[in-house]
Amino acid sequence: MIKQLQEHLPAHGNRLSKDSLGVFGVVFLVLAAVAPLTGIVVIVAIGLALGNGAGMVGSFIIVTLVLLFFGVGYAQMSKVLVSAGGFYAVVLKGLGKPAALVSALVAMLGYNCFAAGAIGTIGFFTQSVIAQLTGLNMHWFIWSLVAVAAAFLLSRQGIDFSARVLGAGLILEVSILVFFDIAVLLRHGYTFDVFNPGVIFTGGAGIGFLFAANTFAGVEAAGLFSEEAKNPRRTIPRATYTAIALTGLLSAVTTWAIVSALGSAEAQGTATQHLVAGDLVFFLSTDYLGEGLTTVMMILLLVSLFAALMALHNSATRYIYSLSRARILPPYLSKTRHNGVPQRAAIAQFSLGTTVAGVFAMFGLEPLASLIPSMTGFGTLGILTLQLLATLAIVVYFRRIRDPRLWSTLLAPSIGLLGLGVIVVLAISNFSVLAGSDAPAITMLPWLLAPALVGGLLLAFHLRRNRPELYAGLGEDLERLPPEESPPEGNKEASVSAARP
Repeated sequence: MIKQLQEHLPAHGNRLSKDSLGVFGVVFLVLAAVAPLTGIVVIVAIGLALGNGAGMVGSFIIVTLVLLFFGVGYAQMSKVLVSAGGFYAVVLKGLGKPAALVSALVAMLGYNCFAAGAIGTIGFFTQSVIAQLTGLNMHWFIWSLVAVAAAFLLSRQGIDFSARVLGAGLILEVSILVFFDIAVLLRHGYTFDVFNPGVIFTGGAGIGFLFAANTFAGVEAAGLFSEEAKNPRRTIPRATYTAIALTGLLSAVTTWAIVSALGSAEAQGTATQHLVAGDLVFFLSTDYLGEGLTTVMMILLLVSLFAALMALHNSATRYIYSLSRARILPPYLSKTRHNGVPQRAAIAQFSLGTTVAGVFAMFGLEPLASLIPSMTGFGTLGILTLQLLATLAIVVYFRRIRDPRLWSTLLAPSIGLLGLGVIVVLAISNFSVLAGSDAPAITMLPWLLAPALVGGLLLAFHLRRNRPELYAGLGEDLERLPPEESPPEGNKEASVSAARP
């Protein structure tokens, strides 16, 4: 059967769909993973309660600047590297094969845990919202299966189709947040107390910065779609800047509106009162938008969660596809459909995530207390760690080729590296807060990074000793630009080096 299927594949049966995405297509895919409405309803509400309260607005601004500094260096790397391997490819380019294999394991753990958490999250909230609105109360895992099936059927239609679907959902969820922001502004305006340094850096400021950074989880995924983008050397940098800026702007302004509605001094206390129920935003929406639009917001929360599931699935799938194409994973998984969709990798990814969620369901564990905090918490930590490694690789790569552009290839990414390092340390030291649980099994999850480190190094040693041809060929998978495209502008040494892994 497999042989018959393979015979019907085109000659380029392991290639992604080329020239399918413009800047906004990539932005839609990235921002859907960020899930703005979900971030406001869940993450911002928790950050207000457990972090620095009204200072969360300043936290968003600072984290946005840190990520924009990262984006400066990432934009330059995107001009010399086009690969569906994302940060794995960046680390391979900058730090070499052993470090790349470590990053590959971190990426697999991080993105697939995050996707498994997303499967549980949409199941839990769909059960809750549908039961509240209609009285129909089905088990959360049934809703998870429905969402997975729908996401798989939609994603197999092509990455451009996914971008259009996610774009429509994204516009709807952003619109309801903008309506809320305007309603608060028109009623009594915004308070400027939030910009006081004493407010930003008070109390649990570290927790505030951590949750602000958590809201951006997913913006780093633009590079994963570079092989499917039109003119990727321009599209990916622009999409990265746009995704970071829009996420930061929307999160900061909406958090500012929430704090202004609650009152700067009372914001943290009120958020704490609504923490268990998780209804802070819906509570405010009922007052400022009315019950009708609040019901719409609840429905759009499900749209946001579904979009996030699809986007995270697409990201995790492209890591599986890329590592399979490099023969780190079975090459079978790198085969694509006629429209360039890596369907075998997609089946593997959804099978893994659904199995993880199913194990939690089988043992009767509540997703909000177990599956969601453990998987999304570790997924966030894994992605932040991966982003830190990639930023270090960018700095090292451009220093190795002696690129003369000090601001864009050294100073800006170094500032981003420092900021990301602080955020990763905060994530590890406050993991119980990030994951929302102090259960021993959950607080031990950061230690999974150690096996990823050791496992990546051992894998590198094994391949170099026993599979030297595979080890030597890891870098051959990086360059995916057509030969007619000229190298990026810059010094000649950088352009020549860009062609060599």
